[in-house]
Amino acid sequence: MTILIPSYEPGVQLLELIIKIKEKCSFDIIIVNDGSSKKYNEIFRQAEKLDCKVLTHERNFGKGHALKTGFDFIRASDESIGVVCADSDGQHLLEDILRVAKNVEEHKSCIVLGSRRFTGKVPLRSKLGNSITRIIFTLATGIDITDTQTGLRGYSIDMLSWLCNIPGERFEYEMNMLLKANDTGFKFHEVNIDTVYYKNNKSSHFHGIKDSAMVYLPILKFCASSLISSIIDFTLLLLIQYLTANLLAAVVVSRVCSSIFNYTMNKNYVFHRDKNSNVKNSMLKYFILVIIVMFFNYSLIFTFNKMIGISLLISKLLAETTIFMFSYWSQRKFVFAHL
Repeated sequence: MTILIPSYEPGVQLLELIIKIKEKCSFDIIIVNDGSSKKYNEIFRQAEKLDCKVLTHERNFGKGHALKTGFDFIRASDESIGVVCADSDGQHLLEDILRVAKNVEEHKSCIVLGSRRFTGKVPLRSKLGNSITRIIFTLATGIDITDTQTGLRGYSIDMLSWLCNIPGERFEYEMNMLLKANDTGFKFHEVNIDTVYYKNNKSSHFHGIKDSAMVYLPILKFCASSLISSIIDFTLLLLIQYLTANLLAAVVVSRVCSSIFNYTMNKNYVFHRDKNSNVKNSMLKYFILVIIVMFFNYSLIFTFNKMIGISLLISKLLAETTIFMFSYWSQRKFVFAHL
């Protein structure tokens, strides 16, 4: 088993963790110095003296890039069991790292997550951030994971090539990994770990707004595409309804036009599919989904507008909100999953 620790300007907690690991087991330890400034060189020299392999980036690329550097190095080594990734800031206890390592051996082709329960004294931004991400992830994938932001994760050796090819250079890499795992056939296995925050998590290099935006980027791009498509849809719906007084015609024509735009945006920019991929196959599945969504969209608008008496604009907003996450989940899992 190999322990992989991506590290950017670490404190003494890194050395303390290394010593504890060396005292309890014979795991190899790989540390990736992700472009730390020169004043941290001594910490990395001490790590090498403790028989760790230190890989060094000339500049800071981000956690995702550092993890992929480590995975690429390990898959070229004689490691035959798996890898456990831990943070260098004192958040992961030795007992929890060993527990995750044991589960990697027992659960092949699974992402083993060291899941915090967020009990006790937890910084508000950490508790709130994980809660929001967990809700969004569950709505988008249909999978309920307790801790989507944990840095303590384990992988069997057969997963390393896949891990090296997941997009993302910074903190968004770990979210992309979760989003793509189920489509690839990898499962999740959660292991309860203690929630530890060293000095109220001040050592964390996670920048709230910027890095959160990167973590949520796949869903944010889908939101932007859907927003523009909705503007097209809304405009045509109101215009055709005004000119013809035919709700069904207004819903169908506006949805077909906005769907063509939405398909193009989602295929090429949201889900990053190759422009030369099987357009016929994905377009067929997409417009089958459009028909299903259109049916529910019309039914909801008719119910809100004609039966309850809510204005057409508000009825449209309520209908779109109701089916939004279903549409995202369906496109990721079925329409663009295997192109």
